[in-house]
Amino acid sequence: MKRALLSVSDKTGLVEFAEGLIARGFELVSTGGTKAALAQAGLAVTGVEAVTGFPEMLDGRVKTLHPKIHAGILAKRDDPAHMAALAEHDIQPIDLVCVNLYPFAETIAKPETTRAQAIEQIDIGGPSALRAAAKNAASVWAVADPADYQRVLTGLDESDAGLRTQLAAKVFQITAAYDAQIAAYLDPEPFPQQFTPTFSKVQSLRYGENSHQQAAFYGAPDAPAESLVNAKQLHGKELSFNNIRDADAALAMVNEYQEPTVVALKHMNPCGIGQGATIEEAWDKAYEADPMSIFGGIIALNRPVDLATAEKMHALFLEIIMAPSFDDDAYAVLAKKKNVRLLTITLAGGALPERVETVAVNGGVLRQTTDTKIETAADLTVVTKVQPTEEQIASLLFAQQVVKHVKSNAIVVAKKGQTLGIGAGQMNRIGSVEIALTQAQQNKNFAGAVMASDAFFPMDDCVEYAAQHDIKAIIQPGGSIKDKDSIAMADKYGIAMVTTGVRHFRH
Repeated sequence: MKRALLSVSDKTGLVEFAEGLIARGFELVSTGGTKAALAQAGLAVTGVEAVTGFPEMLDGRVKTLHPKIHAGILAKRDDPAHMAALAEHDIQPIDLVCVNLYPFAETIAKPETTRAQAIEQIDIGGPSALRAAAKNAASVWAVADPADYQRVLTGLDESDAGLRTQLAAKVFQITAAYDAQIAAYLDPEPFPQQFTPTFSKVQSLRYGENSHQQAAFYGAPDAPAESLVNAKQLHGKELSFNNIRDADAALAMVNEYQEPTVVALKHMNPCGIGQGATIEEAWDKAYEADPMSIFGGIIALNRPVDLATAEKMHALFLEIIMAPSFDDDAYAVLAKKKNVRLLTITLAGGALPERVETVAVNGGVLRQTTDTKIETAADLTVVTKVQPTEEQIASLLFAQQVVKHVKSNAIVVAKKGQTLGIGAGQMNRIGSVEIALTQAQQNKNFAGAVMASDAFFPMDDCVEYAAQHDIKAIIQPGGSIKDKDSIAMADKYGIAMVTTGVRHFRH
């Protein structure tokens, strides 16, 4: 009779799977809670202690770690010496190993979990048995995921050796991810000598950046609540690769604001951000910031979408609308367009905690802590003769919070909680200034606008151009060897300039 070892923490589908194995001529060997669940279901099951001759020991830490288990799994069926060794020691081959691991990630996700409790959820016997079965996949079925139970039963009927190989690879993927999570928990150093990330597939994508590229979306097991991984899509077409990247950028922006705020984004850059007393007013400002570029854009709101705002958004072609929630009547309006993606998101509502972000490069990755700095009035140093007004300071701080999310070289022109012009990703800073001001001067609210720069001015031409185009206050990091030239130019034109000492490059 064929023998199957079953030892699972997740009992989902266990009894049905075991019944399927029995129907296919398997004897069941099991441990602890798994054995009890099978016996309670009326299935014949042999305890692992009856196979090993040893009881479970050390509060369950030692159950399957025994030669009569591992030799039964690892023996090569086509090697006479291996089979003779089994016979000599009265060991029966084990033909299927079904194990899922202790729920380590779920345990450490609970804030109340102590380190001692986490340590007890580090599975030793489970990974060992699975890895042994996977190594011997030529003869043994290694089953680590309840989602595969039906595939395995079908594969047994068809003697599908290819499926055994696939399942073996999956075992090593699962155990590698498991070990990576444990290592990260035991040593949370953000830049360890060996960096082993682990992600699970959220969904396959139709294509990547372009239609000839393949793609998939993966999520980290500890993805924060305020991430796109944990967003819920309520309506619309499946998200594309570019949708996900844009939505992630928009979510990072809107997460930082506490006032009612709307972010409109295109191609990883904001095209309009507006704040108001209500979410409708914030929408109006975001739309008026750039009514052309918002077409086909990504919209993120940090308040529930009401009917009035929904009706205004419905009049446009938008790719994605994300918000904490949608009023029923607002959802009914927006869902009339079958393709618009409607997502609910969780928001932090202010400065996000510092995390480590990873960017792929050819053959490796770069890692850095996230840019969580949000300047306040206390961070500003006035470097010009003219002092900024309180209204200008408020506008400068708003512009500064936006500019950190714009691709460098970045310039933002803004006023009273509304972006008016954005210059992004230019190879020289004056080019970004020209783009931002050309756009801003078309806005009816331009008078009294201020300007933010993500990095210092390498020369005074940006300040002079801004002054000649009616900018009255500028915020920038400072730190250039030619700062004095830019300050002198600001003084020449009577502009107020403040520095922050913090650069916000975004490549």
